[in-house]
Amino acid sequence: MTAETVRPVLTAVEGMEASDGAGVRMTRMVGTPRLRMLDPFLMLDYFGSDTPQDYLAGFPDHPHRGFETVTYMLAGRMRHWDNHGHEGVIETGGVQWMTAGRGVIHSEMPEQTEGLMKGFQLWINLPARLKMSEPAYQEFAADRIPVETREGGTTVTVIAGTTGKGTAGPVRSGPTEARYFDVNLPAGATFSEPVPAGHAAALVVFEGSVVAPGSSVRLGGPRVLVLGEGDRAEITAGPSGARFLLLSGRPLGEPVAWGGPFVMNSREEVMQAYRDYEEGKF
Repeated sequence: MTAETVRPVLTAVEGMEASDGAGVRMTRMVGTPRLRMLDPFLMLDYFGSDTPQDYLAGFPDHPHRGFETVTYMLAGRMRHWDNHGHEGVIETGGVQWMTAGRGVIHSEMPEQTEGLMKGFQLWINLPARLKMSEPAYQEFAADRIPVETREGGTTVTVIAGTTGKGTAGPVRSGPTEARYFDVNLPAGATFSEPVPAGHAAALVVFEGSVVAPGSSVRLGGPRVLVLGEGDRAEITAGPSGARFLLLSGRPLGEPVAWGGPFVMNSREEVMQAYRDYEEGKF
């Protein structure tokens, strides 16, 4: 019987200040010169402010093709709309997992004029065979997302995938088999979780600090810890505790052609996406 191995922290990358949409201020965690992508994860933005001018402009109508967007609200309310007739509000603790497929035009606008607005948006690539699939949605309020409580007060909010203890999230993550866990770790506690062999994996620290196995260096957020190969992820919280995302997914290993809001496999496909958008074919 082979002993389990802990995935090492290969690199710890700080997020970069950025703006998107109509000028919403955020921290870009993945999709920067420091961390271009982590196949199958294309981009990850962390937004958080209680200053309304940082978020009120929102994300007006814009197109997507060829990938999935995942919006997870930690605080606040965001109204979304698209040209396929889908509309709703994502509230604190809720998630929307949108498969853009062959193309959607949508908007995401704050449903508030004051208070804290905080959350993440993740872009996940689609394999070539599904890039032109029909758009689809999975949307769940906080009360439909299970929270697993572990010894010592650790909690794991399970959005997608299944934990080693058997708690399954409501989202079906399809071909990438993506796992998306929100982990709250008390001071000094250690989190250990199996990660499927061959999956890319990262811890996204956004509150408190963590210490990697075999290290004495505390790493605070917002920061992405890219993990190497191994059987499980393991991390210990610093003196003020820690909160982080555990993301893992099966790499697609396909060419990536990225043109603004479109992610395809070739430049020709990106240019066709622009033509289709301009001709109203979304």
